[in-house]
Amino acid sequence: MSHEIDLEKYELRTDLALEALEQMSEKGYEVEEYTESGNRITTVKVNEIGSKEIGKKPGTYITIEFDDITDHENQEKLIQSFAKQLKKMIDQLKIKKDATCFVVGLGNQKSTPDALGPLTVDHVMVTNHLFYYGKVEDGYRPVCAFSPGVMGETGIETSEFVKSAVLTLKPDFLIIVDALASQSIDRVNHTIQMADTGIHPGSGVGNKRKEISLETLSVPVISIGVPTVVDAVTIVSDTIQYMYRHFAYTKENMNNPIHKLIPAGMIDYKHKKIKTNEEDKKRWLGMLGTLQENEVKQLIFEVLTPIGYNLMVTPKEVDFTIDHLSEILGRGINLALHEKVKR
Repeated sequence: MSHEIDLEKYELRTDLALEALEQMSEKGYEVEEYTESGNRITTVKVNEIGSKEIGKKPGTYITIEFDDITDHENQEKLIQSFAKQLKKMIDQLKIKKDATCFVVGLGNQKSTPDALGPLTVDHVMVTNHLFYYGKVEDGYRPVCAFSPGVMGETGIETSEFVKSAVLTLKPDFLIIVDALASQSIDRVNHTIQMADTGIHPGSGVGNKRKEISLETLSVPVISIGVPTVVDAVTIVSDTIQYMYRHFAYTKENMNNPIHKLIPAGMIDYKHKKIKTNEEDKKRWLGMLGTLQENEVKQLIFEVLTPIGYNLMVTPKEVDFTIDHLSEILGRGINLALHEKVKR
């Protein structure tokens, strides 16, 4: 493209540090990747240099990428992996085993893609009240939880709501659960991110509220979220990239007898390793094929944003998915917080 658009006045439509790696120099972060129980786990440690490059606070961001959660066995494995990583972050923050935890579920329960936080709180094992009435068995810690709703319902800034509760309850640390936004359709409802940097509620959808963090509350804050929405720019851009894979696969297998027996709608272009080249892209999509992926996104952004069509979108099965995800997060939090809880 002949020019670069100014994106500073627009919010970056992602809450995932993993998606911001391309914007950081090698001096800005450290990354560790491995696979556990079929789930891909990535730990990104962002330093001051990287923080300035991507506009996210320095700290540790752990991402768990997973596939199917409708299968019971896969769901149980994901719960174990999530709990393990959360406990690891709690230990790294040097939080004691008997420290009081305050779990906060952010979001609007009346809007399904935004209901992850409140629904997760429903699965959290609260025990704080039990400690008021006598001795509790070893292996459990004081845990309290609530969902403050959203400013449109209460008229109260979410961060002020949380701050008031913290001043009253005086917990040792917080776990904040919220729905996120992604820059990849592949990660929507298939990624869990946790961070020790706190959270800016609504930042991924351009509705940035006041920060909830160690700096604002004077206690450690662990944020947990799943991207449940993606913008139209990302959907169109990713579709174009999959079109390239479709054309390349068809070209490569045009004379393959097996290919003729496979219906086009059954080919998984997401997981297939398909090579594309610049000459083919140009031949297939003309001028559009000469653009790099970031340039394609810029072009689509320029087209959709002025007319108000850069919509935030969620999958049609979001009701079913949010129910499963909230249970996974709630049970994982219980496992990480209480030693006596085993499943």
